[in-house]
Amino acid sequence: MDKILHIVGGGMAGSEAAWQAANAGIRVVIHEMRPSVGTFAHRTGNLAEMVCSNSFRSDDDEQNAVGLLHWEMRRANGLIMETAGRHRLPAGGALAVDRDPFSQDITDRLRAHPLIEVSGEEVTELPDQGQWIIATGPLTSGKLAEAIRAETGADSLAFFDAIAPIVYAESIDMSVAWKQSRYDKGETEAERTAYINCPMTREQYEAFIDALLEADKTIFHEGETAGYFDGCLPIEVMAERGRETLRHGPMKPVGLTNAHNPTEKAYAVVQLRQDNALGTLYNIVGFQTKMKYGAQTNVFKMIPGLHDASFARLGGIHRNTFINSPTLLDGQMRLKSRPNIRFAGQITGVEGYVESSAMGLLAARLAVAEMQGRELAPVPQTTAMGALVTHITGGADAKSFQPMNVNFGLFPPIDAKGGRRGRATRYKAYTDRAKADWLAWLEQA
Repeated sequence: MDKILHIVGGGMAGSEAAWQAANAGIRVVIHEMRPSVGTFAHRTGNLAEMVCSNSFRSDDDEQNAVGLLHWEMRRANGLIMETAGRHRLPAGGALAVDRDPFSQDITDRLRAHPLIEVSGEEVTELPDQGQWIIATGPLTSGKLAEAIRAETGADSLAFFDAIAPIVYAESIDMSVAWKQSRYDKGETEAERTAYINCPMTREQYEAFIDALLEADKTIFHEGETAGYFDGCLPIEVMAERGRETLRHGPMKPVGLTNAHNPTEKAYAVVQLRQDNALGTLYNIVGFQTKMKYGAQTNVFKMIPGLHDASFARLGGIHRNTFINSPTLLDGQMRLKSRPNIRFAGQITGVEGYVESSAMGLLAARLAVAEMQGRELAPVPQTTAMGALVTHITGGADAKSFQPMNVNFGLFPPIDAKGGRRGRATRYKAYTDRAKADWLAWLEQA
């Protein structure tokens, strides 16, 4: 009888894991409860649906850790990165995609693969038999979350995650706003004009901050003791940390010149990024929010250029769960108490579409090797993939473990110039070393 790899969850990690395993000759069953059982954030039953942003962040594989992770996944024939390239939108130096065609494309390709079956059943228990990858993400269903909690003997950790609003492009006043990527980044005119910028004077900014702080906000019955992931803070939480925080964060005015009045320097700037290939939708960059819907409409229409804005989607907030991976998983991403089960994706405590997909890719390759009786060498920590998996399987302090994006701080130090002036040289040394080590590892994987 053929060996089967069961994957629970058809998000970024689960989709990538299925693709990797099937292309290695392993039969795969993806267990995806949607659309029969929905979640707060998902809209469809498609696989690899992009719930939050439509950005995979920087695509710079020489100076940026997530760009390096893009590179590593492409070299490993990653489905997510290949499909993202086909549905790419102008976004300066970032990789943004047209989210609906992207997820539809992945759904079609996985369903068409002869070794992949997609099952619509909800998995509610941790299986005792067979090889499994749990890639249910931050919105793991209640029954399965309870089963995980019972098995691990500890409460699942949690944090709150927020979703940014999306605006109809035709409702943006371009006599006030203008198109420009920060520092004119990008090789083409479309990339150099990938963002819509809405400038604020100091008076407008101060009034906006006042409105943010006073707006009605969602309150959770279980309390907000879980906190927030710092890379996805609601704007009102940032404002509560200090009136200037937003102006030095998502609303920073640097690298931009007002096309309508080049000599006028904005005190703050709100940026919107293209959200679909047609250019009819734009999301407000960094504007995750927990404001109630009515308050959102009122506050966001205070932004110059958005006074008549129509919203395709307002922001929202939801509770995410993840396991304490450093205590629960071994170096092969297996649950120590049940080694037939691996965990992958955001539920392991990595944060972001790319990081989640990467852990799905790696979990699948580790599972395939085990099913085929092969032994894989550990992924070098000098690679982006290795730095991430080392962090979640023991490199992090279990007592203070929190969701983490890939970053050069997770890599072993390298002998290169220090300080701000030497940063570019140092980052290039990190990525050169990583690329060589990743290609060497792939040869035996």
